[in-house]
Order: sequence, then C-alpha cells, then structure tokens
Amino acid sequence: MAAPQFETILYEVEEGIATITLNRPDKLNAFTARMMADLISAFDATDADDAVRAVIVTGAGRGFCAGADLSGGGSTFDFAASQDPLRLEARINGVQRDGGGRVTLRIFDSLKPVIAAVNGPAVGIGATMQLAMDMRLASTSARFGFVFARRGITPEAASSWFLPRLVGLQTALEWCYTGRVFAAEEAKERGLVRSLHAPEDLLPAARALAREIADNTAPVSVAVTRQLLWRMAGADHPMTAHQADSRAIQARGASKDAREGVQAFLEKRQAAFPNRVSDEMPDIWPDWTPRAFR
Repeated sequence: MAAPQFETILYEVEEGIATITLNRPDKLNAFTARMMADLISAFDATDADDAVRAVIVTGAGRGFCAGADLSGGGSTFDFAASQDPLRLEARINGVQRDGGGRVTLRIFDSLKPVIAAVNGPAVGIGATMQLAMDMRLASTSARFGFVFARRGITPEAASSWFLPRLVGLQTALEWCYTGRVFAAEEAKERGLVRSLHAPEDLLPAARALAREIADNTAPVSVAVTRQLLWRMAGADHPMTAHQADSRAIQARGASKDAREGVQAFLEKRQAAFPNRVSDEMPDIWPDWTPRAFR
C-alpha cells in the first residue's frame, strides 16, 4: 500500500510500525484545522493497512505540539469568526464541533495500538490529543500544560472524559485550574506518562514497545482488546463488560488465530496469525455506532 501524503504531518510505515510525525517544526508543530484533517486521515490509513501493527505519534524538531496556532490573534478560538471550511464542516445538534475532539475520538476508535513519543513541549491540544493514545513515553526535555484557563477558554478534545481517568480527578482539576506548564518528571509521577527517556533514546524506546506488540500478538485480538478496555472505562456496571467480553471470547475462540496461537505454543514456535483487522473484526458491539460522530 502506497504511503499517503499530507501537508502538516509525515507518515511512514516500516516493519509493521507506522510513525506519524507532526511536521510544522518552525511553529513547534502548532495545531491547525489542516493538521486535524491530516491526523484523522492518517488514522484512517493505519486502520485500513493490515501491514500496520502499531502506531507511534511524535513531533518534528524540538517540540511535540505547542497547542493551537495562535497566529490568527484574539479571534483564534471564535468559531463564528472563522472562514476555514475544515474547521466549520462538522456540527452536533447545532453546536460546532471542537477540532481537537474530532482527533481524539478518531484515535479512540483506532484498531491499532497508539504510542505517543513526546519529544518536547506539549501544551493545550498538544497535551490533550495524547490522552486517547494508549501509552505515552516522554523525553526528559518534554513539558506539559493544560493551559486553557490562561487563554480564557476551557479544556477541549474530550479531555474532561480522558484526563481524570488517566490521572485522577484531583490532579486533573489542579492542572486545568492552574494552567501551569510542568516537567516530564511530574507527568510521570502522576501517571500521565509511562516512562522517561533521554532525547536520543525516546524513539528507540517507543519502537521497541511497538515491536513487542507487532512481533508477538494477534492483530485482531489486540484491536478488540483495545476497544474493550477503552470503552469499558466509561461503563456503568461490570455486566456491560461481561456481555462484551463474552461476545469477544466466543468469536475469537472459534477463530483461526486462536487455533494457531494454541498450536504455536504447543509446538514452541512463533505464531503466524492469519486473521486480518481490515475485514475480519468480530461484531461484539451490536449497539455501538461511534463512527457516526467522527
């Protein structure tokens, strides 16, 4: 499959790992409506490509993402003043959709694991876009900030749902109330970041984690597991999880992957899982229609 081309990001697939690089280094990879559209399309591409087993998201240059591009001045966050069709194309119940939320909901729907490799400053949408990713590795030079109240706005990108689930309500409130920028060490101490790495070791560490997934697991099983864990984070009773688990284990237990996984274990060899994410995902969500909200 030919690699898609984008204006604001770089996209590369190598040995089963897709790397998406935010690519406006002269602007510290500041977020625009075009970057929103490019990221959504990139995750469409990773889902459709069975060669992709895991996704890494990082930034070009010395920053991950400095937040929204503020070059439009004081009207940057005023939808009514915007003339950008990409920004204005989607509404829910008459309310203009937040572009950051469109990105995080697309990542939430991803069929492939997503690893953030935070190489530098990550504030505003640069911090909130990571919350729907599965694991966040950070450079020791990274900085984080949920700075919205300092700009006269509020948290976005569905972060009011994601952030408390990752770090707890008290930490989420403190970070959002103060809007302060904090070091990668604090992000790790409070559970936002999995591990810290010297700048030169960050991408190798992210690739090693992606490689562990790509080399040893069944793609469809990982895709289903990702959705089970994320969606059940918002379930109101474990019975909901039990129903979904039961559908999943029944479907997967009868699959070619399950037969191959058991046989490979008995024969003490590497498994070669045959099922494909692109067209062999089990239907375990009969009442779930998330893609209607992209």
